[in-house]
Amino acid sequence: MVGMKIAGIIFSPIIGVITGLLLTGAARKMVARVEWRYGPPILQPVIDLIKLFFQRPPSHGKTFDYGLIASLAGSIVLVLFLPVGRLCPLSEGGGLLLITYLILIGPLGMALSGGEGANPYVSIGISRKLILSLGYEVTLLLILLSVMSEYDTISIFNVVRAQSENGWSLFSWPLVIPGLAYLLILPAILGVKPFDVASAPQEISSGPHVEYGGKYLALSKLEGGLSEFIGIALFVNLFLGGWSIPGSLHLPAGVLGVFLGVLVFLAKVAFVFSLNVTVSASFPRLRVEQAVKYLWSWPAFIGLVGLIIVSAL
Repeated sequence: MVGMKIAGIIFSPIIGVITGLLLTGAARKMVARVEWRYGPPILQPVIDLIKLFFQRPPSHGKTFDYGLIASLAGSIVLVLFLPVGRLCPLSEGGGLLLITYLILIGPLGMALSGGEGANPYVSIGISRKLILSLGYEVTLLLILLSVMSEYDTISIFNVVRAQSENGWSLFSWPLVIPGLAYLLILPAILGVKPFDVASAPQEISSGPHVEYGGKYLALSKLEGGLSEFIGIALFVNLFLGGWSIPGSLHLPAGVLGVFLGVLVFLAKVAFVFSLNVTVSASFPRLRVEQAVKYLWSWPAFIGLVGLIIVSAL
């Protein structure tokens, strides 16, 4: 058990970072093919990251530096609470209740860092990001309450374990309704079209990232990749069974089982991400008020109905 925890602490953030970067490259490639372009290579985000770390950009102060570090650190800690396959070093921690707090550290750290740059585009982007977070946080809280009520636990590891024995939540009554609500807000959590209002390169020059260059831009890209991974990984663990395989198949015990569990988990993450890329390539960007109006209408209503049904049953 100690060896598994140490392996999880080491490998879970690494898997999250690498997966986030590769998914970003794959998304560019898929959107380019939809638009009849060839697109950059899938490894382009990794190449850009290596190049940026060797540059020496100017700093706007300590808050500019430490706010970005705090944002990335918050995302790394959050990954440790999420089962990546069977790797979950902090499975005995606060679980879903703590995740609701940790998920806010990323945007707040970016706000502190970007605000130090005193750029109007940064202020607009940060305000849009926080407003968008307020839009989907209500529905996300309703979804998490539904899952905790259904399985009578706050431990996300126990939720995944229960699905490995009783079937995936997304295809079981009554959690299919909260699962649908999560799918409706997932593009907003990832910040992709039609909810990329915080960056909006054509409008506000990438918003919170406009003052970043060199290693700062590299750290922000790492945090962005981790945030995408966290948003999808949370859905996979809550509604697609995490490492579990549908049917009567079971993974073997030991190191081989852990390795296969990670592969199964990442395959589900890639599938869900491809669905969101399809949505991103098909819809134009919404205005801020349109995005919030949407998030507080159907997704919130469906999430509330799901919570009521779970509580009643």
